[in-house]
Amino acid sequence: MTTAAPKKTPLYEEHVRLGAKMIPFGDWIMPVQYSGIMDEHQAVRNNVGIFDISHMGQLVATGPGSGGWLNEMLTNNIDKLEVGTGQYTFLLNERGGIIDDLIVYRTGPEEFLLVVNASRVDEDFAWLKQHLAASCELTNRSDSFGGVAIQGPRVVDLFHALLGSQVELPARNHIVELQLDGMNLSIARTGYTGEDGVEVFFSAKDAAKFWNTVLKTGEQFGIRPCGLGARDTLRLEMCYPLNGSDLSPEHNPIEAGLGFFVDLKKPIFIGRDVLIQAKENGTPNRLAAFRMKGKGPPPRPHYGVWLAGDQIGETTSGTLSPSLNQGIGMAYLPTQHARAGTEIEIEIRGQKFPATIEKKPLYKKS
Repeated sequence: MTTAAPKKTPLYEEHVRLGAKMIPFGDWIMPVQYSGIMDEHQAVRNNVGIFDISHMGQLVATGPGSGGWLNEMLTNNIDKLEVGTGQYTFLLNERGGIIDDLIVYRTGPEEFLLVVNASRVDEDFAWLKQHLAASCELTNRSDSFGGVAIQGPRVVDLFHALLGSQVELPARNHIVELQLDGMNLSIARTGYTGEDGVEVFFSAKDAAKFWNTVLKTGEQFGIRPCGLGARDTLRLEMCYPLNGSDLSPEHNPIEAGLGFFVDLKKPIFIGRDVLIQAKENGTPNRLAAFRMKGKGPPPRPHYGVWLAGDQIGETTSGTLSPSLNQGIGMAYLPTQHARAGTEIEIEIRGQKFPATIEKKPLYKKS
């Protein structure tokens, strides 16, 4: 049996040219780091960084019934979206398990852009197609578009340098259409790092031009190209979940502590009944954040979590936090043990190291 060659984003050649260390990531080959995870992480926390997110999927729903149909497919309330705004939401199976977490933007009165996780594009598309309403059309434009996330406290300065000081960036969770040097850009004020930032979508043919324009203009602001390594340390400091690790079809949004993005007042959406039960009766497990004590080795996914001599769970994410200079992670734990202040142990290569359950997020800007 031959395995398919890894997919490459339209920015692959640029990553190679910049000397990025490339690794397999699902079906893709992606940059894990350029100048180093620590350097890239600090660039985003203090200046600005740019990430290739072209591997993420872009699905477009159109038609007179598209809003009503999406409201039955997703957990958040589409009716609250005005044209030019977006929201974080979930696509669930009938058991309330998470197929995907995604951002949906209303780009027209009857048009929606769904930005979905790279590893879930085909699955999401098939699931949505299977439940498609007669008055809607769903297209997968992923292959013909690219995207970048530009994150950090100097992102506004960078965009004024790019587009002119008179151009306002969209407000948080808003999306605007702008042009730069003949390139059509969709710019959304969202991100996955805990810093101010934007996600920018463009035609795949413009990817290298836009990437290089941003890097050149961003030099004065200390910009760094960033890889998956820094993405992981940044999002984990904020306790933002990673699909396939912290989120999966075996867990629902209530267990994950993300009930804020579920509107149970909506009369119908797939998985609603299960979530109502979870909300009313509580869940046996919760996704908890922890911080290692002392200077032991950093935790990684699938390490055992122990309490009073019993294994009570395993880690879903783990890393060394560059901002806190300590090991951090998340794990689904029995609800009674998932409270802040609980002392636990993480088993790392056969040895147990002390850790404490902490309130989310783990990193707070001073």
